Amino acid sequence: MSGWKSMRAVAAAALMMMMTMWLAGCSLLPDAAKDETVGWSAEKLYTEGHNAMLEGNYTRAVKLFEAIEARYPYGRFAQQAILEGAYSNWRAGEQTSAVAACDRFIRTYPNHPNVDYAYYLKGLVYFREDQGLFGYVYELDLSERDPKQMRESFAAFKELAQKYPDSRYAEDAEQRMRYLTNALSLFEVHVADYYYTRGAYVAAANRAQSALVNFPHTPANERALDILARSYDQLGLPQLAEDSRRILAKTFPQSIYIAGNAPPAKPWWKFW
Repeated sequence: MSGWKSMRAVAAAALMMMMTMWLAGCSLLPDAAKDETVGWSAEKLYTEGHNAMLEGNYTRAVKLFEAIEARYPYGRFAQQAILEGAYSNWRAGEQTSAVAACDRFIRTYPNHPNVDYAYYLKGLVYFREDQGLFGYVYELDLSERDPKQMRESFAAFKELAQKYPDSRYAEDAEQRMRYLTNALSLFEVHVADYYYTRGAYVAAANRAQSALVNFPHTPANERALDILARSYDQLGLPQLAEDSRRILAKTFPQSIYIAGNAPPAKPWWKFW
């Protein structure tokens, strides 16, 4: 029994020694982990954050801009910190935080002279320019998923163009909207082709029709009309198939699909 007590005493002593060493170590941490920005003014925080952003140190920039919002939530530095924090988050790959900051700025400062930039930046965040359309579509299962990000990007650019037609960003936004319209139309056609090659002719006809109705006057309409005509053929609807081919011939007189000699089916990524 005395042996057991001795073991417990040794264990307790060892535990106390470990705690003492841990506390001693912790006493060294405050200096190492001290927040260098304590006591900084809003202007100092903004200047350091802005410089970090310009240098490409987006993680540091975000932290400094967040500190401004937390310590000095009112005033011009806080307003600018939201916008530049959104940009820094975007460049750091933090899409959710970037969008949230844009929305927060739009909601809090709807009459701010730079609110048009908030809409523009939100469109850019969703645009995913770094990967391009091919990179974006490649990630999708075309049979199940919808290109939500392209739609969100289009919506932000559209709101900018409608509310602020004289904005310095309006022209670029409109160009991106045209690109997105073509991209969304092409996506619908890819899905229609996906369904057609799997014998789902009703679904193929519906998606081809969707491309024609929702995205008229886009290059992908040519392919959509061909898929629509062939889907109607498979469904035993010759009059509708003929109507589709007549529209195809009128709209795209040089189309390779007019004579019904469409090339063999290709993987969707070959359409680029």
